[in-house]
Amino acid sequence: MSGKGGVGKSSVTSMLAVELKRRGLEVGVLDADITGPSIPKVFGRSDRQAYGTEDGILPMESDMGIKLMSINFLLPEDDSPVVWRAPLINSALRQFWTDVIWGDLDVLLLDLPPGTGDVPLTVFQSFGLSGVIMVTTPQDLVSLIVKKAYHMAEAMNIPILGLVENMSYAVCPDCGKEINIFGEGKTEALAQEMGVEFLGRLPIDPSVATLCDQGRIEDIPQGFLGAWVDLIPERVGLARG
Repeated sequence: MSGKGGVGKSSVTSMLAVELKRRGLEVGVLDADITGPSIPKVFGRSDRQAYGTEDGILPMESDMGIKLMSINFLLPEDDSPVVWRAPLINSALRQFWTDVIWGDLDVLLLDLPPGTGDVPLTVFQSFGLSGVIMVTTPQDLVSLIVKKAYHMAEAMNIPILGLVENMSYAVCPDCGKEINIFGEGKTEALAQEMGVEFLGRLPIDPSVATLCDQGRIEDIPQGFLGAWVDLIPERVGLARG
């Protein structure tokens, strides 16, 4: 989660799902951003529609077998807007949690919308989370708003698994030098201030943006997220296959 939009929560969620699947875990992704869903596009499932049975709603599956659920799978068109007030949005979220036939998952990742409003509140109160990963970028403004999300999780006794700095730097294609486009990040210091673990930095990588646009996130290079992925199963009490 993050208090701020545009920090790359959906791409980080999707890449984490892929990396966990590669480690032998059964993984699902619930797109909790009802009014701005991204998961179907990132996994190349924008043209699919979910349907229900007597037992519940069947989720989509990615090429790797990651279970996916998003409001976009229930809309007539990919660009159909969801103009709902909070009670309807929260009701849909609870249905995705209780009525979708997720099967025997090891981990279900939730891609939250930005902010500390109704959706995070509903998720924190109703979903029995094992923990949250905070995603930020190097700018001071983003760090300030991430603190709000941190304080919300802390107040509601939700474990914080760590802090990831996305879009941290770009790598010069000629010399290989790291360039801090948004200035030197202060995320590690922020993590220390909040008393949470700093998981690592992710670069600005045009090839990853292309994979997201093309619905081919499962083609990300092995280990792109870094070694911190191995910490997640351990933190939530899972054994890797």
